[in-house]
Amino acid sequence: MTGTTPASQPANNTPSSNPVLRRALVLGGLVALGIAVVGGIIGWVVDGGVGLVSALIGTALAVIFMGVTAATILLANRFSGSDMFVGAFFGIVLGGWLLKFIVFLVVVIVLKDQSWINPVVLFLSLIAGVIGSLVVDVMVMLKSRMPYVSDVVLPNQSPEAPAAENKSDNK
Repeated sequence: MTGTTPASQPANNTPSSNPVLRRALVLGGLVALGIAVVGGIIGWVVDGGVGLVSALIGTALAVIFMGVTAATILLANRFSGSDMFVGAFFGIVLGGWLLKFIVFLVVVIVLKDQSWINPVVLFLSLIAGVIGSLVVDVMVMLKSRMPYVSDVVLPNQSPEAPAAENKSDNK
């Protein structure tokens, strides 16, 4: 083998999952905006300003939790092609999950008995945000065209040439 290994990255070192994750972030933001508007209106009708604030806080929490996972994966993908990719990837992603867990606990403890929060509206808008982000993730993944082995350069293939052009005739 001449310098190329099956696990080496393409020339641009950009993982093919990045566009999918970016699309999930953008569509997730649009869904969150819709939830904020609808939840804010329903919260206002149910409990006035307290309901509106509760819906907006619940939506903001959902956006933060949804965005941290995709953002940490995008950040970790910057280490793609380096020797420390696996360690950095898992450290960054697991650190993001730990951060989300800590933020969630702190927010729940701080907002638990606040008079300016309607817990039902907050909870329902948070649940709507989680379900909305799950639907977005599923739809983005279903519509993405990711090959099973996307970021691998085969030993007899140059990184610049597409796989279709480097077929060997083994008839």
